[in-house]
Amino acid sequence: MVDTAVAASNKKATLSPIFIIGMLFFIFGFITWLNSVLIPYLKLACELTTVEAYLVTTAFYISYFVLAIPSAWILKVTGFKKGMSVGLAIIAVGALIFIPAALTRYYGLFLLGLFIQGSGLALLQTASNPYITILGPPESAAKRISIMGVSNKIAGALAPIVLGAITLKSADGFKERLATMAADVKIAQLNELASRVILPYIIIVIVLLVLAVIIYYSSLPEIDTDQEDETTAMNNSGKTSITQFPHLLLGVLTLFFYVGAEVIAGDTIINYGSTQGIALGTAKYFTTATLIFMLVGYGVGILCIPKYLSQEKAMKLSAGLGLILSAVAILTTGYVSVAAIALLGLANSLVWPAIWPMALSGLGRFTKIGSSLLIMGIAGGAIVPLAYGTLAQALNPSYGYIILIPAYFIILYYAVSGHKVGKAKIQKVQL
Repeated sequence: MVDTAVAASNKKATLSPIFIIGMLFFIFGFITWLNSVLIPYLKLACELTTVEAYLVTTAFYISYFVLAIPSAWILKVTGFKKGMSVGLAIIAVGALIFIPAALTRYYGLFLLGLFIQGSGLALLQTASNPYITILGPPESAAKRISIMGVSNKIAGALAPIVLGAITLKSADGFKERLATMAADVKIAQLNELASRVILPYIIIVIVLLVLAVIIYYSSLPEIDTDQEDETTAMNNSGKTSITQFPHLLLGVLTLFFYVGAEVIAGDTIINYGSTQGIALGTAKYFTTATLIFMLVGYGVGILCIPKYLSQEKAMKLSAGLGLILSAVAILTTGYVSVAAIALLGLANSLVWPAIWPMALSGLGRFTKIGSSLLIMGIAGGAIVPLAYGTLAQALNPSYGYIILIPAYFIILYYAVSGHKVGKAKIQKVQL
C-alpha cells in the first residue's frame, strides 16, 4: 500500500512538470511553423527572390548555432526554470520587432526579429529538451519527447492556418493585379499587405510575456544535471571535455541534417505547391498536412516506444521512409510530389525523440554542454533549406529536394551504428 501511494505521488509530481513543459513545446511549434507562411508572404510583401525568401529560415535557425553555448552558461546561472522565463521574454522582443518591420516593409528588420525569436527558442530548447529527457526513466525518454511533440505539432498545424488566413487572404488575385498596378498604388497595396502581421504579433507578444510570468512563479522543480550516478561517474572519471563523447558529436551532425530535412518538409511545401500550379489559397494548408502526419507518427511513438519499438528501430524506419518519399518527390510532379513532401512529416516524426536520449546517454555532468551542442545542430534549419532554395532556383523546385537524400542516409547511419561509437570502449574498460 505504501509503495503504491509513493508511486502514485511520484507519477503526479512528474505529470505537473510535463504539462508545463508541454506548454513550452506548444510555443516552440507555433512560433517555428509560422515561418512556412512568412516565406511566401514576405516574398510577396517585400518583393523577394526565391533564395532571398528562404533567408527567413536562415535568420531564424542560425541563432541556434550562435546562442547554444551561451544558453548553457545562462542556465548555469539561472537554472532551468528562470532560464525558460528569460527565453520566453527574448522571443517576445523578437516578435515585437515585427511591428516596425511591417510599418517600414524593411526585410532586414523582419530577419532581425526572426533571429531574436530563434535566440529565445535556443535558450528554451537548451533547457526543456534535456529536462524532459531526464524527467523519468531513460528507456521511455523518446515516449515523453513524443508527447511533447504532439503539443508542438498541434501548435505547428494551427499556426500556418491562423497566420495564413490573415496574411495570404486573396493572395493569388493580389499577385496577378500587382503586375499591372501603377507604382504609387503598388506601394500602397504592398504596405497594406505588410501591415497584416501587426495584430497577430501583438497578440503573440502578450501571450509570451504572460507565459513567462507563469513559468517563473510555477512549481517546476530544478534538476541537477551535474550529479552522476555511480556507473556514469565511473565511466566519465577520465573525461575532461565534451569532445570525448563521439556518439554525442555524431548526434549533433545527425540533428543538423534532421532539422534541415524537417524544415524543408514543413517550410518549403507551400511555396513548392504554388510552383506546381496549385493556388496559394489551397497551398497554404499544406504545412498543416505535413504536421498532421507528424502527429500520426508521434502517436505511434507514444503507443509503441519502448514496449513494441526501440528508439533505435524507430529511427531506422523513419530514415528508410524518408529516403523513399524523397525519391518520389524528386521523380514526380504536381499533387503526387507535394503529397510525398507532406508525408515526410510521418518519416520525420520519430527522429527528434530518438536522437536526444541516444545522444545524451551517459553524459552525466556534461549534459548541459551536450544539450547545447545538440541545440547548435538545429542550425541545420538555417543551412539545408537555403541549399534547397539555391538548387530549386538553379535547377527546378522538384530537383531541389535532392538535398534530402544525404540527410536521411546520415540519420540511418546514426540509428544503425553512430549512436554506439565510443561506447564499446567504455564497456571493455568495465570488463
